[in-house]
Amino acid sequence: MKDRETKIQVQEVDIPAIEIKDVVKVYKLYDRARDRVKESLGLGRRQSHKLHYALNGVSMNIYRGETVGIIGTNGSGKSTILKIITGVLNPTAGEVHVAGRISALLELGAGFNMEYNGIENVYLNGTMMGFTDREIEAKLPEILEFADIGDYVNQPVKTYSSGMFVRLAFAVAINIEPEILIVDEALSVGDVFFQAKCYHKFEEFKKMGKTIVFVSHDLSIISKYCDRVFLLNKGNLLGEGSPKEMIDAYKRVLVGQYEVPGEGGHGRLADRAEAENTDGQTPGADGAPNACVNPDAQEYGTKQAEIVDYYVTDERGVRAMAILKGARFTLHMRVRFHDHVPAPIFALSIKNVLGIEITGTNTMIEKAYLESGEPGQVKDITFTQKMTLQGGEYLLSLGVTGYNGDTFEVYHRLYDVMDVTVVSDKDTVGYYDMESEVTVTDAPGED
Repeated sequence: MKDRETKIQVQEVDIPAIEIKDVVKVYKLYDRARDRVKESLGLGRRQSHKLHYALNGVSMNIYRGETVGIIGTNGSGKSTILKIITGVLNPTAGEVHVAGRISALLELGAGFNMEYNGIENVYLNGTMMGFTDREIEAKLPEILEFADIGDYVNQPVKTYSSGMFVRLAFAVAINIEPEILIVDEALSVGDVFFQAKCYHKFEEFKKMGKTIVFVSHDLSIISKYCDRVFLLNKGNLLGEGSPKEMIDAYKRVLVGQYEVPGEGGHGRLADRAEAENTDGQTPGADGAPNACVNPDAQEYGTKQAEIVDYYVTDERGVRAMAILKGARFTLHMRVRFHDHVPAPIFALSIKNVLGIEITGTNTMIEKAYLESGEPGQVKDITFTQKMTLQGGEYLLSLGVTGYNGDTFEVYHRLYDVMDVTVVSDKDTVGYYDMESEVTVTDAPGED
């Protein structure tokens, strides 16, 4: 009987809920608005538009009961593919087949009438999904309890904060008993308690065998909840696989070391000339992009010693802006000396996004370097450690300081210069994982 149940489950999983075959989405881009008008009227002989492939021959199969993530850099086509699945957009070419009732939480406000109040919008959305007024009325208490926005439900939604808006939208989306749930980054708007409630609902949906597809830049969430992940870049599907495999591949995309889809499905490793120099990234000394660099980082100091390069590498030595929790990583800093500096101190500190300094160290504490720096010298400094911080975003600050006699000197400081993401599928309480080894046994002499 157990074998028979297992076979039934496997057969169920193998049934596609969403089939995407060779989907292409092309947009015409115009330099000027009047060029669009002239071309639409057939005026002028020269083509005045350029073609932009938001999706370029993408194929995916998503099976019933799976939780699937779609990741990629900005502009890779993630939101476009979700809009095509839900019917908001039509593909330029290719086919999409969906088997089951879809509930989608895409752009904030999609499907809501801003002049209607919350309850009126619940009925509006339910009607669009094919429910009768009586069915919606039966689900209304659950929806309002989950949204938990109080008397605001009787006010026009144009008066809502973004947090209240997403609460109501998500409450509607998950309480109309969808077979397929589509979510596009919308949960990043809600507060941490609401997000926890939503992800608890994801767990319930997974146990019920629902299909979930979502886009998120939060790699920790992708790692924790997804069974499979698709990686997109510049409209191309680079690969599919386990969360760990695809997050690792995504890290290579971010530093320009990824396989470019070629003819016949074979790939080749992109060289740095082809690497996408994503907004917020700047090239390092060897031409490869750094981790996510803050263009508004604060800096000051005498510049007698200057930090001229900095980046993070993962445990394989590959430049990265995402580090797996539990893995070792290295912060690299290159310093050029313009003057004599007695006993320079090289420092690293890490803050969370609230600006709270979590940890840090320097070469004086570590007793790692106690010599002087001379004009023209260039030093490479590395800080290597195990990542035990909880999943999330962190800001790195760097510094070169020291003592000139009894006077403390700041030669160069860079505050919040880099953003590093910690990817985790298990977050404990607080800032750090204590890495506890837990055992539970029967007490002696007790029944």
